[in-house]
Amino acid sequence: MTFRLLGPVLLSASALLLSSCGNSDDELPLLAGNTQAASSKGEALYQKAKQADDAGKTSKAIKDYDEVATRYPFIASAPKARFRQAELLQNTGDVPKSFEAYQKFLTRFQGSNLYATALDRQAKMAQSVADGDVKSSFLGLKTRYSLEKTTEMLSQVRDNAPKSRTASKAQFTIGELNQSKKKTKEAIAAFRKLVNDQPEAPESPEALFRVGLLLMEEADRGNQNQANLDLAREAFNDYLTQYPGHSRNAEARKFVSNLGGMDLQRSYDIASFYQRTGKPEAAKVYYRDIIRRSKSGKIHDDAQARLKELGE
Repeated sequence: MTFRLLGPVLLSASALLLSSCGNSDDELPLLAGNTQAASSKGEALYQKAKQADDAGKTSKAIKDYDEVATRYPFIASAPKARFRQAELLQNTGDVPKSFEAYQKFLTRFQGSNLYATALDRQAKMAQSVADGDVKSSFLGLKTRYSLEKTTEMLSQVRDNAPKSRTASKAQFTIGELNQSKKKTKEAIAAFRKLVNDQPEAPESPEALFRVGLLLMEEADRGNQNQANLDLAREAFNDYLTQYPGHSRNAEARKFVSNLGGMDLQRSYDIASFYQRTGKPEAAKVYYRDIIRRSKSGKIHDDAQARLKELGE
């Protein structure tokens, strides 16, 4: 007798536990065991939402569609309800809520014939927001959305289809957006992630070129430590090796040459410093290295002249 009573006792305890929670019945999705009894109620609510929609009562329709998809996700009309909610929100210009509704659809209704359309619309929405932010940033205008919010949207688009064309475009835009906001470290990380995750993507050659460009710009701004120069040179050389024939190959070769000049200038500045501060032997080491690496040119000739001054 004891074991036959155990099932009802546990069910009763579960019911008490649920009723003690702060959520009302309207806020909770129905349990799977109740689906058959609730299907007619969910379908009736969907028809009610559709009537409001057809009558132009958009706010009411959005609210009812959301309730259908949230409380009755198992009914046949649930995918259509969530999709239409997202669509109406998009039509009203509420981008964040529309994007969120499409995300809920993509997470819950992957088998729907509307899935590809929802994926495409969400991606275009995020891209449009990002393009506006990038353009505004370059023009010095205030952007409508925060960098964090836009990046979050693009990251969701990428993660919904990680190896797709949509994902590579979204990841490249994350890098471009950070670049426009002068967040060099974050931009480099985003571009590198794209190249690592999808090296064959159409955006990857440009992404790797941008890595070298950003590192070189850092050096131009005064951060001419050896690490920056070496990393920039390495990025351009990797780009030339991985993507021969890409449209920016000639620029990359020119930049590699320029980086060599920057490196020589840095060595020359160090040698001059040692010479001024009474450390001629240390200065000679750098002057000799310049001559060995440059073969000819102004810095080469200046280094030779300095060595002569120092007795060589």
